[in-house]
Amino acid sequence: MLLAVGGRWALLAALFISTADAQVDDRLGAQLRACAPCHSADGNSVTAGVPSLAAQPKIFVENYLVLAREGLRGPEVMQGLLKGVPDGEIVAMAKHFSTLPAKPGSGSVDKKLFRKGKEIASKNRCGSCHLPDFRGREQMPRLAGQREEFLAEVMLQYRQNRRPGGDTLMAAALYGIPEADFKALAHYFSRLK
Repeated sequence: MLLAVGGRWALLAALFISTADAQVDDRLGAQLRACAPCHSADGNSVTAGVPSLAAQPKIFVENYLVLAREGLRGPEVMQGLLKGVPDGEIVAMAKHFSTLPAKPGSGSVDKKLFRKGKEIASKNRCGSCHLPDFRGREQMPRLAGQREEFLAEVMLQYRQNRRPGGDTLMAAALYGIPEADFKALAHYFSRLK
């Protein structure tokens, strides 16, 4: 008799858990749909000035989303969309974007600018943090294939100390690089696969 009662409770518990999981999935789906107008449904942005999230390191995305939720980083619209989002959903969003494949950037390669960007990146050892293929890791973002104009603007913001919630280490890394060279770096990174 206890087994039968226990079996009913186990069944009820399983139903409750699957219902709770479905509610979390529904909320996560709603959050991801809210990201799509700017970052695209597949995480590969087609909007100027908006970064691609596909294939970004999970920890990087988690950190960024938490900082945006707390109003410390990102545009106001993003802060508003993330306000009150629980940590578990942020972790799930980060996992989702980190597993999406990155699409290569569009546009032709300016060979001279690409070569100059490659030399600057090598000389300044950008690959020591972002990895030699610039796919990013842990809290360092993927630079390879990222939107060119976004990268150039972000480097400029770091250099001019205008990046809200920005990493001081990154500001220091860009300190010795002339701002005029950011265009070459951005072109190089954006054209990498």
